[in-house]
Amino acid sequence: MRIVIAEDDTLLREGLALLLRSEGFEVVAAVDNGDDFLARLDEADAAVVDVRMPPTFTSEGLKAAAEARARRPGFPVLVLSAYVEDRYAGELLAAGADGLGYLLKERVGKVSSFVDALRRVAAGGTVMDPEVISQLMSRRRADDPVQTLTPREREVLGLMAEGLDNLTIAARLFVSETAVSKHIGNIFAKLGLASSDSGHRRVLAVLAYLRD
Repeated sequence: MRIVIAEDDTLLREGLALLLRSEGFEVVAAVDNGDDFLARLDEADAAVVDVRMPPTFTSEGLKAAAEARARRPGFPVLVLSAYVEDRYAGELLAAGADGLGYLLKERVGKVSSFVDALRRVAAGGTVMDPEVISQLMSRRRADDPVQTLTPREREVLGLMAEGLDNLTIAARLFVSETAVSKHIGNIFAKLGLASSDSGHRRVLAVLAYLRD
């Protein structure tokens, strides 16, 4: 799998490149700004992008990721941020969640989890950092449909938002896969996601969970 890295911190950029190559990825480019990232876009199958890059160090990476997906719809992007910035997470998801991830940079140190997250994003999945999920959940409105979920259903939905499949969720919660499927069915029903809804209900449920 061909990866382009956009990260302005030299040590982290080179570290990411070394890590990904050691895990079998082909790093076709490792750049420090959004323009150079977009220039190498057609060479890659997925990207790892820092939220804050030159020249203003605010949301250049996010804008570059959005532009990449406008040029190549569905292009997989795993965004890294030094801090929990849930506003950026919401903006990232606004145009669709397939093939998107948002992780704190500290997760890179957990190599197997980071690599797994990148592979899931590259395969079209959605991966959100647990800290981002926690902050978004802390400010739900009282009339939000997610508030009707039981604590266990919220727990299941939170793990869905991390990009985990039913079997992994079952193992994490020490319950059967059948129980997880039942919880997910209840979640879909409470969020009004009928089987006839366009789009993938799992993705729609995660979007409902993550959005304000």
